[in-house]
Amino acid sequence: MDNNQDNNLFGNKPGGGAPKGMGKKPKFNIFWVYGAILVGVLLMQYFFSTPEAKTTTWQEFKNGMLANHDVEKVVVIRNEGIVEVFLKPESLKKYDSTGGGLSGLSGVGPHYSFTIGSIDKFEENLMLAQENSSEESKIYPQYDDHIDYFGQFFSFMWPLLLLVVIWIFIFRKMGKGAGGAGGNIFSVGKSKAKLFDKDTNVKVDFTNVAGLEEAKVEIMEIVDFLKNPKKYTDLGGKIPKGALLVGPPGTGKTLLAKAVAGEANVPFFSMSGSDFVEMFVGVGASRVRDLFKQAKEKSPCIVFIDEIDAIGRARGKNPAQGANDERENTLNQLLTEMDGFGTNSGVIILAATNRADILDKALMRAGRFDRQIHVELPDINERKQIFEVHMKPLKLGNDINSDFLSKQTPGFSGADIANVCNEAALIAARKGHENVTKQDFLDAVDRIIGGLERKNKIITKSEKETIAFHEAGHASVSWLLEHAHPLVKVTIIPRGKALGAAWYLPEERQITTTEQLLDEMCATLGGRAAEEIMFSKVSTGALNDLERVTKQAFSMISYYGMNKKVGNLSYYDSTGANEFGFGKPYSEHTAELIDKEVKEMIELQYTRAKQLLTDNIEGLKKLAGKLLEKEVIFSDDLVDVFGDRPWGQPLSLNAKDDKAIEPSVDKTEDVANNNDTKQE
Repeated sequence: MDNNQDNNLFGNKPGGGAPKGMGKKPKFNIFWVYGAILVGVLLMQYFFSTPEAKTTTWQEFKNGMLANHDVEKVVVIRNEGIVEVFLKPESLKKYDSTGGGLSGLSGVGPHYSFTIGSIDKFEENLMLAQENSSEESKIYPQYDDHIDYFGQFFSFMWPLLLLVVIWIFIFRKMGKGAGGAGGNIFSVGKSKAKLFDKDTNVKVDFTNVAGLEEAKVEIMEIVDFLKNPKKYTDLGGKIPKGALLVGPPGTGKTLLAKAVAGEANVPFFSMSGSDFVEMFVGVGASRVRDLFKQAKEKSPCIVFIDEIDAIGRARGKNPAQGANDERENTLNQLLTEMDGFGTNSGVIILAATNRADILDKALMRAGRFDRQIHVELPDINERKQIFEVHMKPLKLGNDINSDFLSKQTPGFSGADIANVCNEAALIAARKGHENVTKQDFLDAVDRIIGGLERKNKIITKSEKETIAFHEAGHASVSWLLEHAHPLVKVTIIPRGKALGAAWYLPEERQITTTEQLLDEMCATLGGRAAEEIMFSKVSTGALNDLERVTKQAFSMISYYGMNKKVGNLSYYDSTGANEFGFGKPYSEHTAELIDKEVKEMIELQYTRAKQLLTDNIEGLKKLAGKLLEKEVIFSDDLVDVFGDRPWGQPLSLNAKDDKAIEPSVDKTEDVANNNDTKQE
């Protein structure tokens, strides 16, 4: 066998040499000490313990050993009530021949033992048994007490050992909670950031992020800077200090950061803002220092802080907090580390939040977060891309079209679309379908918007008529007004807490005019107006409608300046400075004027809704009759009743309508999720 083969037997490489790790001294382990102590105790028990005596009885002792003069001495163990018998050396073989098991003991004893009830009675019986013996051969008892030193030692030490074990257990648990997994109480100030580097297999990259094209361009530039810094530094450019991802929940901010970790060939530290917060004073600032210490050692690198608003809230705005607030100390340390007196080159900070309005101004300035990347809700094209990503693992039917689905989900975030795809698969499985069909997706959208259908909910006939006319009033007014969102689908099947739900078709617009807001308000009041016209009374079913129009009217007057009497004034505070104040930014007279104008605006639109429904009373009755008959109606039913809208046709939600995937004449392609909640 050659040398290479010999080496391979020991796990060596073909080139020879000692195996990896061979020759290194093993690391010290405290459990070795515990094992040595246990072995020592067992050896002491074995070598220093007295031999175990064979059990006998008083009769055998009296008639055998004592009568034959084989007893050398007897020892009475007072504290145990036992008599130990020591035989003469010349008598050992005699008892060994009878199978007594005493071979190899030489003269060491005791050899036999038996129990007694009373020491006085034993002495009396011993003297009686030796009445006829000579004085020289008589055996007189000796007295002794057995002291178990090991037993006493351990009985004293066991409580102390138990306390030590409990102490170690508690401190290890506290260390894991405070200092991270495998930590201890002394590592509570260490950073809990997870490190992802080139050896870590991060499977998410920019191909998994659908949409967000502008955000990806900004992020990709940072990644490219880390990969090819010379391309930028040759022109005198400097690497950005940080980028803040801002946007509503579920739009993909954290997913974008994961893609950066997968794309970048530099170390990537990931941490949540809440990980800095701890019950111990000064821990947050200590963890910030430790995080940046680790980052500087591995620079160039990226540090990602998710939900940074947990520690980045503006300082001094809550009067209930004390001057020595732990969160403020953590924020101060973060500000110093990001752009303080010391150098911090090569470390880029990424952060994500959906509450950028409450962040401290010092944190938002250039030099700390040089870029604010807005991650907004996806538009129709981005929703199509997101659907295509999430539908890849699904077993789809032939009638699925991502264009159609993107038009049915305006205002949905990426997380909502992922939920729609998952719910559609669950609904298809519940119905026993072999594939996920278009109707399964539509049912999933309805499930997410309005809640689960409650077909078993007990509703009286009069209540059902009221709900039908209420929803028919919404549908009629919205269909007859130019700027109102036309209804696409309405149902009187209870969903969640709602007794009726309506789906509308809004335009994806960036600004809204006064006429559009007033038409939407009038359509929202159409439900209560229909109840009053048909039944000459109103119900509590319009609670959600009244809440919405009240907030809308107040915003129009006090925020958007859409009222002549109040004027072009806005009392909206975008800075949040008066968030904890008790006063209003306007006088009592202005407050009365605003209340008066809000009431007049709502009453005017309510009167307008009643007039529209009165002029089209036959269409309202026919539409309500269809609702009572079918329980669910679509835009096609409104066309049959009122005719085509002169301002353009909406998309149909009817899954059987193949034309539903075509854009409408006025380009309003998306279905809104405005559902009227009936609260009893």
